[in-house]
Amino acid sequence: MVRTVMMDREIPAEAKIPCADPVTLPDRDLGEAEVHSLWGRDRTSLRICKVRQGAAISASAEGSHVQ
Repeated sequence: MVRTVMMDREIPAEAKIPCADPVTLPDRDLGEAEVHSLWGRDRTSLRICKVRQGAAISASAEGSHVQ
């Protein structure tokens, strides 16, 4: 007989930390270099945040496999 058991596991605090808001844009026209710089800063910040969240969730799941 096979029995499926649903287990709740707590989400680690590191995974609950929200990612930073995008950079506040100045109230003026932006040059191409400035657009690229600000966009790149936002993308890098978001990528680092998502990796951190994913690592926290993966680390908490390592010991929760039930057979």
